[in-house]
Amino acid sequence: MSTRLSPDGMYYWDGQQWVSTLSHDGRSRWNGTSWIPTAQVYGPTNYQPPGRVAREPTSWTRPLQLTVAAFYALQGLYTLTLPFWMSGPLAQAMNQSIQRQQQLNPTASPPPAEFMNAMTSFMSGALWVAAVFGLAIAAVAVIGALSRWTWIYYVVLVLLGLGTISLPLDLVNAAGGSAITSASGFSMPSWTYWVGLATAIPGTALFVWMLVALVKRGPWAMRKVAAQLS
Repeated sequence: MSTRLSPDGMYYWDGQQWVSTLSHDGRSRWNGTSWIPTAQVYGPTNYQPPGRVAREPTSWTRPLQLTVAAFYALQGLYTLTLPFWMSGPLAQAMNQSIQRQQQLNPTASPPPAEFMNAMTSFMSGALWVAAVFGLAIAAVAVIGALSRWTWIYYVVLVLLGLGTISLPLDLVNAAGGSAITSASGFSMPSWTYWVGLATAIPGTALFVWMLVALVKRGPWAMRKVAAQLS
């Protein structure tokens, strides 16, 4: 057998680089002098063609998984509370908006009570749909983090990045200068802005950590495993 083959027979030296001895269709392997069916070299049951690039966990991997899972578990629980405390403030905001329109247009007739009841029921239902949808997203994020799904890593990174962009607005709202309040004449309870800020700050920190981990090591801070040739 040619001395240009690697000890495991998986690669040969073509004079410039190591090249796989496996044929493109995976059915034959070059032994240095001729092509031999892979079934004769490895057997029909234990041969496995080359797969994806292997990665191994680092010291960052497990803490990053648990942090993302905990963050979205808390997000899911918070989402479930929305229908219980948001219905009242939203109904109040709608009433304030209608009153503001009546002040601007005194000759306009106010909407009937049936319309107000229908809108209140609609908003309550929409909140529950949003809560269920948000809980489903949080559950997938938690499972994906614990399972180290690569695509979940990028989805979470994008979601956290969007939250980071909104951080300045959260700061303004928490400080009492909500642009929405100034334009519409109504506001949400002040503590809701502080809850949003308390969520945005750790979300931004997590986004920075995930971005650094991706650049320095890879998804879920896992490094590629280089092929060992001697």
